[in-house]
Amino acid sequence: MIEQLRQRVSALQKAPGIINDPGILPFGISAIDAALGGGFLCGALHEISATSEAHFPAAAGFALGVAKRAAPSPRLFWIIEDMALAESGMPHGAGLNIFGLAPERLVTVFVSHRRDLLWAMEEVLRCRAANSVIGEIRAGSIDGVAVRRLSLAAAESGALALLLRATPSNDTSTAATRWIVGAAPSSTTRDLGATRFISQLIRNRRGPIGSWILEWSDRDEQFTLATHAQPVAAPAFDRPRREVA
Repeated sequence: MIEQLRQRVSALQKAPGIINDPGILPFGISAIDAALGGGFLCGALHEISATSEAHFPAAAGFALGVAKRAAPSPRLFWIIEDMALAESGMPHGAGLNIFGLAPERLVTVFVSHRRDLLWAMEEVLRCRAANSVIGEIRAGSIDGVAVRRLSLAAAESGALALLLRATPSNDTSTAATRWIVGAAPSSTTRDLGATRFISQLIRNRRGPIGSWILEWSDRDEQFTLATHAQPVAAPAFDRPRREVA
C-alpha cells in the first residue's frame, strides 16, 4: 500500500505530458553504456562542450555521432546563433555523410539572439516530427529557467536535446549529462587516419563520470574505443656506436 501511494504521489508531481519511459540510446561501447545506465537518456537534455574553440569541430562531430543513434534515418534540427555561424560556418553535406546523416534530413535554423535559439529549441522539442535537436552556441552563460524549460520539453516529447557549446561552462544546468570533447591525434602519421575524440563525461545524473579516447568508424558509422598503440619510431640499426671517452 505504501508503494502504491508513492507511485500516485510521483504521478501527481510529474508535469502533464511527460513520458514515463522515453527510452535509452545505447552508445555502443560497453564502458560508456555502463556509466550512462544503458546509454544516452532520451527525453532529456545533454550538454557537449569543446575543450576550446579550436576543438569545436570535434565536439560537433561527437554530437552528430550521438544524434545518428537517435534513429536509422534521424530527423535532425540544428539551430545556430549568427555569431557561431560567422566563426564556425554551417554544417557541410560531405561532413554529414561521414556520420551517416543524409543532408536532406537536416533542418538548419539561424537566429540572431540566444533567447531566440533557446525558444526555437523548445518549439522543436515539442514537435513530434523531430528525433533530435542540436542548439549551437558560443561562449557565455545560459539562463537557468530556459535550460529547465528545454529539459521539460524534451521529457514531454521523448526527443534527444543536445546543447553544443564552444567552450566549457560552469553555469547551473538540468542536463542529464555534460561532456567535454576535443580532437585526439590519429593512429597513423602516414595518411589520413580515423577521426579520434577525447571525450570526458564530467557530469552524469545516472552514474559515474569517466574519460575515453574514441574513434569514428566510417564503415560501421559508430564510435569505437581507440585501443591501437601510438606509432613509435623504429630504432636505427645502422647508427654508429658512440665511443666512450
